[in-house]
Amino acid sequence: MGFYVEQVVPRIVNVACGMKTAAPLRHRVCEGLRGSVVEIGFGSGHNIPFYPAAVAGVAAIEPSGVGWRLAAKRRRAAGVPVRRAGLDGQALPFGDDSFDTALSTWTLCTIPDAAAALREVRRVLRPGGTLHFVEHGLAPEEDENVRRWQRRLDPMEQRLFGGCHLTRPIVDLLTTGGFKVTELDVFYEKGAPKVMGADSLGVALSP
Repeated sequence: MGFYVEQVVPRIVNVACGMKTAAPLRHRVCEGLRGSVVEIGFGSGHNIPFYPAAVAGVAAIEPSGVGWRLAAKRRRAAGVPVRRAGLDGQALPFGDDSFDTALSTWTLCTIPDAAAALREVRRVLRPGGTLHFVEHGLAPEEDENVRRWQRRLDPMEQRLFGGCHLTRPIVDLLTTGGFKVTELDVFYEKGAPKVMGADSLGVALSP
């Protein structure tokens, strides 16, 4: 599992997250980013082309060395400085109130302790800073059949995709973590099975 998780999963994720259907979602979620940005779950840099001009620099949190190397070409083409600044979203190596905005794209599903990661993001955001997010997680409450299948498939999903969960309640995690969700769109991702594509996209304010 060590070799699979370290060498194979980042390459699978690079292909899966690089599909053209994700580009409009990346564009939407990156709108409004500004100043100094911390991006948790940087992956192989698929968000780089969508950073707006108001971004001054990006501190990338990415545990995978393979993912970071796969991002090399995108990093060279970036219009802003992008540095690998940490490995673990649950323990960010920054002082309090260090960033203007934060970005998380399909990341909270995989971090072992998502609540701890959100506490850390709140800590390093300046008061009034915002977290821009698009995440897949637990399907809407009215879709119990989809939820049932998510619970059944969740153990297999974790084994195949490096600890990825299908059943995390994204909005609840944000609000419990002290964020105020100011913009939210909940939908099924085009081209993805419902069990894997129940997305929440929005902006969360750190008071």
